[in-house]
Amino acid sequence: MHNIRKIQDDLYNLGVNDRRITLFENAHPVPRGMNYNSYLLLDEKTVLVDAIDRAVQDQFLENLTAALAGRELDYLVVQHMEPDHCGLIPEISRRYPKMKIVGNKKTFQFISQFYEIDLTDKTLEVKEGDVLETGRHKLTFVFAPMVHWPEVMLTYDQTDKILFSADAFGTFGPVDGLMYADQYDFEREYLPEARRYYTSIVGKYGRQVSGLIEKVAGLEFSMFCTMHGPIWRKDLHLILEKYQKWASYTPEEKGVVIAYASVYNNTQVAVEILANKLAEGGEEKIVVHNVSSSDPSYVLSDCFRFDRIVLASSTFNNEVFPYMDSVLFDLKNHNLTNRKVAVIENGSWAAQSGKRIREYLEQMKGIEIMEETVSLKSSVKAVDVEAIEALAKALLAG
Repeated sequence: MHNIRKIQDDLYNLGVNDRRITLFENAHPVPRGMNYNSYLLLDEKTVLVDAIDRAVQDQFLENLTAALAGRELDYLVVQHMEPDHCGLIPEISRRYPKMKIVGNKKTFQFISQFYEIDLTDKTLEVKEGDVLETGRHKLTFVFAPMVHWPEVMLTYDQTDKILFSADAFGTFGPVDGLMYADQYDFEREYLPEARRYYTSIVGKYGRQVSGLIEKVAGLEFSMFCTMHGPIWRKDLHLILEKYQKWASYTPEEKGVVIAYASVYNNTQVAVEILANKLAEGGEEKIVVHNVSSSDPSYVLSDCFRFDRIVLASSTFNNEVFPYMDSVLFDLKNHNLTNRKVAVIENGSWAAQSGKRIREYLEQMKGIEIMEETVSLKSSVKAVDVEAIEALAKALLAG
């Protein structure tokens, strides 16, 4: 049975939730599942924007068939070649042999890498700013290389001022019936997952995201039709402002995120004391992550959110604890900058974890490593509490 959603008279959302998936891209936890949107424009020519993930193909193909209601599909616009956006290109091409695939030069390079299909006479290659007239609508294409793949492009409907935004402005998680962001308490229900989605998927490419925002700054928008999560039709500036902050690596707010790795809970004791001292000193936003149980994507997201970070780790095989190593890799690999970072190290005979943490941090630009370091030998003593108090004061000073 089809399940299509009408956006306006000639535009439909054919999106599908996958509530069975638990890891997006086999890497990022999505405990409630994932949403995949695809849009069908029913003008004089019919246009499908994005060809969705194969995991939800049955429901999607029913939706597409019902929405077309016997009409041919004239164009498939491929904005991004990751398989969650384009997994059904072969099947849609088979069902609609007269259809043209709209993309750029790199798009077709990737199609030939992913799929063994004959593209002869089936492609319409576009360049930046080209216009595809479909009848009432005029679609133009905004190239966004390395946001976050080299072939990425966005589609802008000049007629209705709608931006089909590829991976921009999306979020982890399903959509619970309501289709628009303003129908939710977005800050509470979706912002944490929108932030985690951005930092995990696009966070490395802040400079390119900033460039894209500047490129589209002069356009008028009525709606952002996202490929994952709710559609934006009101207060579009709210998500744009978040993207501007994330892309510039500017903290959203003042606060301290503490990520720790502890084998026998002694390092955790130091972290708990520090969190209490910060609270007593008036710090209002404190988030503590046990990196052995918090996926790195959650830690990374909070490190983008807050202005100060504490990394605390036991020494393990003369190195940093393995789960902390994963967090450090993510922080470095996603180009996080403009943060103050403090270190707590622990070791029974050689506290090497702090040295390894600092080696990571020294490779990152714009990271201020705080002088106040807490160095534990096995467990917390009275002298260590004094050092923790000194670190709390330094963190509270901003």
